[in-house]
Amino acid sequence: MSTNAGEGVRPLLSTELTGAELLRWYWTLAELTVLARQMGVPVRGGKAAVTARLAAALDGLPVPGPPEPAAPRRAAGRQLAAPVDGTTVIPQGQRCSQVLREYFVREIGPGFHFDAFMREYVAGHAGHTLAEAVEHWHATRARAAEPQEVGAQFEFNRFLRDWHARHPGGARPDALAAWRTHRSRPRD
Repeated sequence: MSTNAGEGVRPLLSTELTGAELLRWYWTLAELTVLARQMGVPVRGGKAAVTARLAAALDGLPVPGPPEPAAPRRAAGRQLAAPVDGTTVIPQGQRCSQVLREYFVREIGPGFHFDAFMREYVAGHAGHTLAEAVEHWHATRARAAEPQEVGAQFEFNRFLRDWHARHPGGARPDALAAWRTHRSRPRD
């Protein structure tokens, strides 16, 4: 058990912690990985999975297994080469390439970028034309302008977004100082 249990001082990450104490504090994936390897706990998967395995191991509970290995990546297949135009069909496995970027910048303008909506479209719409992709870009601009949910695994990004919402004129060094203070405190 941690000698700091219940206190507001971040303990050292060690095998002396309980699972509950581990979960009270912010740890980087790099820190968690070192402890997991030391304890023989699988490190595959994301930060949440490694944290759950470590908490179980520290409490003497069965350690959840690592996720199944991802299926082997398939070859991307034929990729589009210049020149392309609006009638060009997106092939299966097409990536968001420089050829596509150049086409979209030419058609949409310099404000074009591969956002989540366009990456999903290119990956999931084989058989559609590049002109349809341009229509998709324009149709998704209102949704793209809305704040997007930041995944729970991106705690730093979520903190910065929330901090800047509360301090609209705040400077980045102040936000980073606030982050360091935030992560040094227990979650409860």
